[in-house]
Amino acid sequence: MPYRRKTWREELADDKGLPKIGKVEGKMAKRLGTVTRVIPAPREVDGIIRKIRKGRTATINDLRATLARKHGVDICCPVTTGVFAWIAAHAAAEDEAAGKKRITPWWRVVKSDGKLNPKFPGGVAEQSRRLADEGVIVPNIQPGRNSTR
Repeated sequence: MPYRRKTWREELADDKGLPKIGKVEGKMAKRLGTVTRVIPAPREVDGIIRKIRKGRTATINDLRATLARKHGVDICCPVTTGVFAWIAAHAAAEDEAAGKKRITPWWRVVKSDGKLNPKFPGGVAEQSRRLADEGVIVPNIQPGRNSTR
């Protein structure tokens, strides 16, 4: 049977047994000490992004802090949060292409350093355009480069 790639919406709906809460172990524990962490579910990340108001932005670290508070832990995994934000963005683009009007506002999520994300649908130019449409001031973008907000 040929392999069929999941749609972005299917990827978003696959919780993969998450969220998982536990103590940080191994090399990271030596660096951070005894802390608790959560690995969020993809739909949780999508839900947090959906709450970002029009004309506002949030960093990946803002999403992580919200998820850590929600689960009553010290930290939230930065890697999975970033990956799941990326999946949520592509699922929203897929939904929009299918004609849905209410989609996850992925363009409101910026990288932890405040730069726009070239890996989101349409790259930096599309994210910049959507933010500008909402009144968020975005400096001129040079093709192929990130921009600060």
